[in-house]
Amino acid sequence: MLSVRSATSQASPRTALSVVVFISLCGLSLIMVIPFIWMISTSLDWDAVADIPFPPRLWPLEPTLKTYQLAFVNVPLLRYIMNSMLVAVFVILISTVSALASGYALSKIRFRGASFVLILALSTMMIPFETTMIPLYKLFNTLNLIDSYWAFYLPAIVYGFGTFLAKQFMDQLPYSLREAAIVDGASEFTTFTRIFLPLCGPIIATMVILHFLGVWNDFLWPLLVLHDPDKYTVQIGMAMFTYNKGEGDYIALIMAATTISLVPILALYLFLQRYIIESIALSGIKQ
Repeated sequence: MLSVRSATSQASPRTALSVVVFISLCGLSLIMVIPFIWMISTSLDWDAVADIPFPPRLWPLEPTLKTYQLAFVNVPLLRYIMNSMLVAVFVILISTVSALASGYALSKIRFRGASFVLILALSTMMIPFETTMIPLYKLFNTLNLIDSYWAFYLPAIVYGFGTFLAKQFMDQLPYSLREAAIVDGASEFTTFTRIFLPLCGPIIATMVILHFLGVWNDFLWPLLVLHDPDKYTVQIGMAMFTYNKGEGDYIALIMAATTISLVPILALYLFLQRYIIESIALSGIKQ
């Protein structure tokens, strides 16, 4: 009887702590979600076309989709989204292939200086982009690649963070797979593409979503290298629309355009969520 009471008394503080942690996390999650709720609410509020309603409200009195229709009329959203997709798809393809190949080499091909190469790749993450921005711009200007998407594709060849992720993931895969393939007469390229690459689905999904977020939301570099309005990415196009209309004007249209610009990110994340969770789980496995 005493043991049951003692166990119950020990469980009570843990239960109370779990409830407090749960309520705290719910509160913090709500704080994170409120701006998105307000954005969607304002995008559906016809009164917000002229100005932001005061006092602010989390849901419009008369929701309408006319703001989205006007957003497509006033902002060439489809063109901007297609431009961003054109940049993002090829940047992610180039950087992911480069990261996987270099990660495989550093993990499975044992050569002298591999640790130095890894440190060199990681050091590129320590240098702020603002430091290399001007030399990079001058380089592409000399090559006549300004106002061209090649200014995005060529720097994507070096993806230090992706190289680190790929190496850490491939370290979990048995080295005996490569040895068996080499004994069977497979080349290094065949071993990489047919044996290791199919096993890298989770880490590929992680790199795709992380890099897609960075490329899709990038503002500074596209602002420097893109001069033709027909080539603007979605972030630059929306910024120009906001600047031309003035602060506080057409806020509902701006929120509607912003909501539309988030749809590709949400769709990609929902599609790859299972693989990202699997990647996080596998990264904790030790041989």
